[in-house]
Amino acid sequence: MQIGIIGLGRMGGNISRRLMKAGHHCVVFDTNAKPREALAKEGATAAGSLAEMIEALADKPRTVWVMLPAGEITEKTVEHLGGLLEPDDIIIDGGNSFYKDDIRRAQALGQKEIHYVDCGTSGGVWGLDRGYCMMIGGDKDVVDHLDPIFAALAPGAGAIPVTAGREGRDPRVARGYMHCGPSGAGRFVKMIHNGIEYGLMQAYAEGFNILRGAASDALPADQRFHIDLPDVAEVWRRGSVIGSWLLDLTAIALSEDPELAGYSGFVEDSGEGRWTVMAAIEEAVPAQVLSAALYARFRSREKESFSDKLLSAMRRQFGGHVEPKAG
Repeated sequence: MQIGIIGLGRMGGNISRRLMKAGHHCVVFDTNAKPREALAKEGATAAGSLAEMIEALADKPRTVWVMLPAGEITEKTVEHLGGLLEPDDIIIDGGNSFYKDDIRRAQALGQKEIHYVDCGTSGGVWGLDRGYCMMIGGDKDVVDHLDPIFAALAPGAGAIPVTAGREGRDPRVARGYMHCGPSGAGRFVKMIHNGIEYGLMQAYAEGFNILRGAASDALPADQRFHIDLPDVAEVWRRGSVIGSWLLDLTAIALSEDPELAGYSGFVEDSGEGRWTVMAAIEEAVPAQVLSAALYARFRSREKESFSDKLLSAMRRQFGGHVEPKAG
């Protein structure tokens, strides 16, 4: 198939490469000329503008994959495409937009008879080799039409055995992609996926921190342990119930830098964790772990917390407690 790709950053560029490797033809655009020129050398057609990209897409209905950061840039790009495309053309947003924005965009584009598909895409910088896990929302007929694209990007079944009892169910999920439902459903599933990711990451981080703290001088001498954290990460990868790809990546990070001296501990969030907690509130569903993981990221950005200072001030007021001197 022929497809336009907008946004050639860490994931968009590799999505283009994986599609071309599978025999698809990519027409690529980015405001930065360097990545589009690099992809042109690899076989893509580089376009200097959105209009030029649409003009170069000869196969109809035309399909355009948008891979940009959530927010204004995606909003404006989708709006611009809505003015360039024709009825039955398809826009796929593969970034991390908010699912309610997907529902709104699909409705607006539907008035022009342009199809909109939301595709939650997991795989990060490893996706070129490993493939991408995709959670897709949109009309069934449109998603089915795009199957060659999703099949090429997905990791495939690999060596993972299919779960028993799945006979008669959608075989695509065992290959790494799923049609989750109408517009917004794919991104909703991906949003929860990322919220769970926050919780898993926080659990690993806290566990390894406790292991590291076992060497503290504050503990009795016979209860102090100097645990080799890179070795723990490595042994847990093999046969442990808590093994995962996140643990694989943790093992790589600790092997490269056991003290994590190259990191400040300032942890960003890209929005999905917040949206997950918001969804839990709207549904009145408890989400203690996911909420705490999100708040832990907020806390990581505070060198001196006003709330901690106020706690210390209150302790001094009611009990005369004096803070210990630094150092």
